[in-house]
Amino acid sequence: MQRQQQLTDWLHSLFPNDAFTLAPASADASFRRYFRASFAERSLIVMDAPPQHEDCRPFVQVAQLFEASGVHVPHIHAQDLTQGFLLLADLGNTTYLQALNAQTATPLYRAATDALIQLQLGSRPDQLPAYDEALLRRELQLFPDWYLAKHLEVTLTDAQQAKLAQVFDRIIANNVAQPCVYVHRDYHSRNLMLSEPNPGVLDFQDAVYGPITYDLASLFKDAYVAWDEELIMDWLIRYWERARKAGLPVRADFGEFYRDYEMMGVQRHLKVLGIFARLYHRDGKAGYLQDMPLVLRYLRAACARYIDLKPLLNLLDIWQPIIEQKSA
Repeated sequence: MQRQQQLTDWLHSLFPNDAFTLAPASADASFRRYFRASFAERSLIVMDAPPQHEDCRPFVQVAQLFEASGVHVPHIHAQDLTQGFLLLADLGNTTYLQALNAQTATPLYRAATDALIQLQLGSRPDQLPAYDEALLRRELQLFPDWYLAKHLEVTLTDAQQAKLAQVFDRIIANNVAQPCVYVHRDYHSRNLMLSEPNPGVLDFQDAVYGPITYDLASLFKDAYVAWDEELIMDWLIRYWERARKAGLPVRADFGEFYRDYEMMGVQRHLKVLGIFARLYHRDGKAGYLQDMPLVLRYLRAACARYIDLKPLLNLLDIWQPIIEQKSA
């Protein structure tokens, strides 16, 4: 309550003559919380990011970079980094996840990929942290540390550890060889808002400079909604054609581009399984457990397609009875 009082006092200092009401807008997997401040003529969003847990500066920096690229992110109207408060434009309360259906999917994803191309065209090196081998490897390690050891309670044999390390090396070799652009890092249906211009883009504070297919893997291999592969292939081809026309450094051969996308997706799936397990076991957030089966489905499908990933598929087959038991 004391924190909310500080937030209210800060808003009163910004708008001494305006009455407003404050209501929860959303929360995310971190310590950040969001409130909607409703005034007579408009509403604004207040981010509450306790400084001992969250640093607002990356959010501010990325918001400015993305806005300069022409992407619709919440404009920052005021900031108090000492207290951990930001006052943001309100992009509404309808996420893509809520708006997506068989009729809306194609136009919404077209808007999302158009915005992504806009973002990627604005990319400049040395503005964001590098999505380098060290970071990619740290993320992959979440899979054995949290998903296997903590969630499945699996102890890897030396041979299994060697197989996993071999597959990780192959994934990372592909990832770091991809052309680099700005990467949102969580570009999916919960972080895209139905807005004008569409989409509004949220939750970008962890953005990096890295592989060009990463945000596509987030978007089309979404942990929260699934689409037929034929549809996804159509959307991907359309993105690839428009990206090439715009001069982005995608592979000239669609097959090579698709393989990059798949390998990037596998890196993300392994990381996400580790993160979902950690959110449950460390942070007590059980809601993410229901999203694990879809992520595993994506992972198995990609591993079945590529000989480089077959050792990982074999390991997943070995662990399948435990996975099913934990899902029951």
